[in-house]
Amino acid sequence: MPRKLDLRSGTPVWSAYRSPFVPAGRLVRDIKTDVLIVGMGISGAMMAEALTRDGLSVACIDRRGPMEGSTSATTALVQFEIDQPLVKLSRIVGVEAARQAWRRSRLAVFNLRGRIAELGIRCSAASTPSLYLAGTVLSASDLQKEAKARRHAGVGASYLTRETLRADFGIDRTGAILSHDNLALDPRKLTSGLLLEALTRKARFYAPVEAISIEDSRLTVTVATNQGPTIRARHLVLTTGYEILDVVPTVGHSVVSTWAIATGPQPRKIWPGAAMLWEASDPYLYIRATADGRVICGGEDEDFVDEQKRNALTPKKATILAKKLGRIFPHVDTEVEFAWSGSFGSTCTGLPTIGTLSGHPRVHAVMGYGGNGIVFSQIASELVSASIAGSYDTDTDLFAFKT
Repeated sequence: MPRKLDLRSGTPVWSAYRSPFVPAGRLVRDIKTDVLIVGMGISGAMMAEALTRDGLSVACIDRRGPMEGSTSATTALVQFEIDQPLVKLSRIVGVEAARQAWRRSRLAVFNLRGRIAELGIRCSAASTPSLYLAGTVLSASDLQKEAKARRHAGVGASYLTRETLRADFGIDRTGAILSHDNLALDPRKLTSGLLLEALTRKARFYAPVEAISIEDSRLTVTVATNQGPTIRARHLVLTTGYEILDVVPTVGHSVVSTWAIATGPQPRKIWPGAAMLWEASDPYLYIRATADGRVICGGEDEDFVDEQKRNALTPKKATILAKKLGRIFPHVDTEVEFAWSGSFGSTCTGLPTIGTLSGHPRVHAVMGYGGNGIVFSQIASELVSASIAGSYDTDTDLFAFKT
């Protein structure tokens, strides 16, 4: 069963905003359901809403409770730009596969925006431009090539010169790529909104409940829990984030530590368009604004899993992030009001792995999120719901577990 991780520490900025309460009951007897979802974070919430929309009976369990894992630690830059630049991804998986991955990511942002609007979820969602700044990994000339590759893939991108970047955004860098129609939102409010929608369709939530063993046959999956009762389902969907269950292969997957800070509200000091920023550097840096004018800055990732070591580094990392924020935006107040750390999954391609497990036709899993976790969760809800419905998504093989 999963290795138990302390997925986050410190106080994420989302604690400053109230999100709707999501009730979860006790599991006191054996139950049956069409689909059992393990995990009640953003991925599980998207899956529950999608599957109940399809008319299936759904039960969800979580070893903590709704939204008590890594969902609160995300900084929720919902961008279609994949962590791995298109030019580099093309060298890893091939040009056509890389282009399709970027196009599917673009479509996922569009679909998520529509999903939020259709359900009327109040999660401070706002369409936001994004800037990919030249840094230590990609120079200005590299970004020009990247912008050209994106346009050839049918994904809009404009290259900005140093002069244009300074004039339009007040940022002094050698160049940047400008993209449009990404999303900034509150991840806790989005997650609670999706879970509550699933509840109205008779989904059942149980927590704290931990899956301790899985047995699957040609027709059913039976999950034993630490509470005693078992759950029998036609399908099992694992949305456990970075706590990977033993049944899921982890080849090519790693867990990385990351840090973030947030300032107090300063709406008059927010840059034009409240554009999201990513820096093409190692370690990378990203910046976004909240609806009420707080500035979130994150990055400084390191490739280790030791939670105590990660947590001890938070004060130092917060200071580094605040200094980097001040260098990009000297007019912004960089005093840190919130600082937190977390762990996330990563793959060598930057793409998630989504699909049915080999040898387990009724067990579906999602892993490897990176900086695009919410976008990839949207894709996962589309791919898995199609698979359970017996239909075929044309991008199934693109994200499938490799055997």
